[in-house]
Parts: sequence; C-alpha cells; structure tokens
Amino acid sequence: MSVNQGYDQGIREAQPIVVDDDPDTAADLPSPRLGADSLVWKFYGDSRGLLGFQRLAGTENCIEQLGQGVLDHSIIFDDFIGRARRTGPPVMRTVYSAEPQKWGRTVRDFHRDIKGTISDGSRYHALNPELFYWAHATFVDQVLYVTDTFIRRLSHSEKEQIFEESKVWYELYGVSARSQPQTYDEFVAYWDDMLDRFVPHKTIVYATGYIRKGVPRPKKVPAPVWKVLSVPLDAFIRTVVVGTLPQQMRDVCDLEWDDRKEKNFQRFAAFMRTLNPVINRLPLKWLYVPWAYQAWREVGVDPRPLHNKAAS
Repeated sequence: MSVNQGYDQGIREAQPIVVDDDPDTAADLPSPRLGADSLVWKFYGDSRGLLGFQRLAGTENCIEQLGQGVLDHSIIFDDFIGRARRTGPPVMRTVYSAEPQKWGRTVRDFHRDIKGTISDGSRYHALNPELFYWAHATFVDQVLYVTDTFIRRLSHSEKEQIFEESKVWYELYGVSARSQPQTYDEFVAYWDDMLDRFVPHKTIVYATGYIRKGVPRPKKVPAPVWKVLSVPLDAFIRTVVVGTLPQQMRDVCDLEWDDRKEKNFQRFAAFMRTLNPVINRLPLKWLYVPWAYQAWREVGVDPRPLHNKAAS
C-alpha cells in the first residue's frame, strides 16, 4: 500500500475538513504545544533558515492546486516580498507564541475562501486535508533540510523527533490529519511521492524568474553599480539557492544544474556546518528571527548550548 494512497481522490474532493472552532475559542483548547525543549523550537526560527526560502516557497507551489490558489487569490505577482512578510509571521507565531492554537486557527482561517479550479477543470480548496498538509509538509522539510545541510547533521532519531513534533504543530491548525504520514520514514516516502507530482505552474515559473534572468536592479541603485554588484549575487543564487532545490523543481522551473555546481554547493554547505560553533556564539538576536528570539526571551532559556551534537 502506498503511503500516499488516496491522495488523488482526496484532493479532487476539494472539501475543507476542519475542527469546529475559531481563533478566539481555540486559545482555551486543551491542545498540546511545542516548547523550548523541542528541536523545532531550536532550529525552525534559526536565521539560517533564510537559505531555504526558495525551497520552502517553491516546493509548495509546484503542486498545481496550490500554485493555482496563489495565482487566483494572492497578490504575489504585484507584491512578492509583501506576501512573504504577511505569510511568515503567523506561521512563526503558531510555533513560538504563547497562544499557538489561536495563531494556528488564524492561519487556517486565512484559507477558508481559497478555492477554484485547475487546468483540467477539477476543483481545489486550500483547506482540503491533502492540500493543506502538503503546505505544512514543506515547512517540516525546511526544518529538516536546512538544519541537516547548513547547521549540523541530524541523526535519524533526531529526524524522527522533529517529525513527531511536526504532528503537534499541524494539530494547532485545526485541519483534518487524514493525509498526514504516521512515521518519519513514511514522511520521507510521502515527500518523494509528492516531488514526482510537480508541474511547471505559472506561479512557480514566475517566482523563479529572478534566478533565470538575474535579480532585478533596485530602483535606488545606479545601473553601473548594479552591473558590478549583481554578478556575485546572481552567481550565489544560481549555486546556493538552486542547490537547495530538489531536482524535480529544477526541472519544472528550467533551472540549470550540473556536477560542478553541485560540488560548489556541497562545499558551501560543508563550510556553513563547519562555522556552526562560531555562529552559535552570536548574540541571540542575531541568531534567531524576531518571533523566535522573543519566545526564547520570554521563557528565559538560552538555546545556544542546547542540541549542538547529534543524538544517537
């Protein structure tokens, strides 16, 4: 039996399946939450997560229904950075705030009216469990991938722990978990299956245009100056940013990749892991994004000495 059996039928139902509550009442629910003892708290809000931004946003929108939802209901084509700023903080607060259920339900309710049809005429709904769980899975993957690639190698048991914590994280949204794998190994199989479903939707092809064409010149930067600055910037993006992407996403987005770039990417990743003991001594405010930094301050825990060696 496939770990993702029933996906095609489930996603075509296009039916939202949610817990019957709202953000105000969710704050009083006896639901579990993540805390300072979790690996998700340690690694999700680490500033190095920014190295995986394109992997996170890109893999999510390579599934046609999600790409179409963004195209139909978002202003991504007019305000890409603004959309990221509006989307990221509520998800961060679902993990790090003192009211995780409230923020989780708020994220969910942003998606109540996101529905429509895709190219074959079938319907989609953002709160369909198969679609909503895939969006969540890209965040789980971000924690696993960025940590293991740029921070330090994770043991298999740590990956299992992060996945188990991700179940708590998903529960906070109040959406059916019928599509959620039950073990970390099942999650890996699920992830691989989803990668093979990627399509070159307009949303993700547009969102990766800056990689193929080069980063657009900011209006305040003179053209001669940008001509010089853009060369190393574009080279970095086409090696490091593209290096984080699964090959299936490179293929559907027509992003060039070869053995030389792979070797250069692996050297950069290894260098970042080597620097981890140094980076981990930076001030907490530099090491974590604001929502995570504030959460660590509020609980009175310094995460820098925690979980710095792989558990057996």
